[in-house]
Amino acid sequence: MWSLQLRMWLLVTLLFGIIYAVMVVIGRSFLHVGDFSFYLIISLAMMFIQYMLGPKLVEWSMRVKYIKREENPRLYQMVESLSVRANIPMPRIGIAQIDIPNAFAFGRSIRDGRVCVTNGIMALLSDEELKAVLGHELSHLKNRDVLTITLLSVIPIIMYRIAWQFLFYGRRRDERGGNTMLIGLAAFLFYFVTNLLVLYASRIREYFADRGSVLLGNQPKALASSLYKLAYGSAKLNQESLKQTEGMKAFFINDPSQGRKEVLELAQLDLDKNGIIDASELELLRKSNIRLNLGDKMLELLSTHPNMLKRIKKLSEYRA
Repeated sequence: MWSLQLRMWLLVTLLFGIIYAVMVVIGRSFLHVGDFSFYLIISLAMMFIQYMLGPKLVEWSMRVKYIKREENPRLYQMVESLSVRANIPMPRIGIAQIDIPNAFAFGRSIRDGRVCVTNGIMALLSDEELKAVLGHELSHLKNRDVLTITLLSVIPIIMYRIAWQFLFYGRRRDERGGNTMLIGLAAFLFYFVTNLLVLYASRIREYFADRGSVLLGNQPKALASSLYKLAYGSAKLNQESLKQTEGMKAFFINDPSQGRKEVLELAQLDLDKNGIIDASELELLRKSNIRLNLGDKMLELLSTHPNMLKRIKKLSEYRA
């Protein structure tokens, strides 16, 4: 199986090629600039801006406040011990001032890593479950997929802006003969395709981070239970609270907007109805077959995270 890093960088190369091609078409049609290095520089500049501004945008959107050891010794000690196990530099630790129970990691590189939890998660999970979640987030840093998903995420945004500009603000044919409507339609098609590729990248990196948490010594049942509880916590929130972080859900360990659906799915695994998924329940899932209907398959195709039953089924196959 290809490594996560190889898959992610192949996607970065593919999507960069797409945006480069679109920039060449637009430039040659309207600017009549024939120097291809000009478009290469513009394309690289766009990705560099995203690289530089990405962490600040996340901090601002999530209302992140960084903490020191004395402010939360429990959380700090967990991250510190997991960082040693993962053999990565100690990341900055933050608490996001939002109610959605979740956690996320971001940063420009492994040395610029930041691991954050939200206000809503601290009282919801046990120490074992919280440590499993933090192991998942630290695995994102160790796998170096935070940078690539940040770079990838800007491509559909650029395609969407180009499509919007040419479809609704450009004339169908300018005085130089450039067909703006055709370029707008092509950009919208590329937006759809690139968005599907970014969603695919987002899903596969979650599987690798789940496995990474187990490799750091966390029990699969602890991570499965934490995902169950996080889905339950999200399901209780009103839609207004969920909309506040709609654009950032790819960074979360699970998709808060799918909380109600996931609770119904995972409740089937919780046979004793005690609110957790224990080792025996996880073992039963391992021995069973999971088959998604067409609706679930389509929903997963358009999601930032894997189908939750498939994801926990995969967790059941790991051993700490």
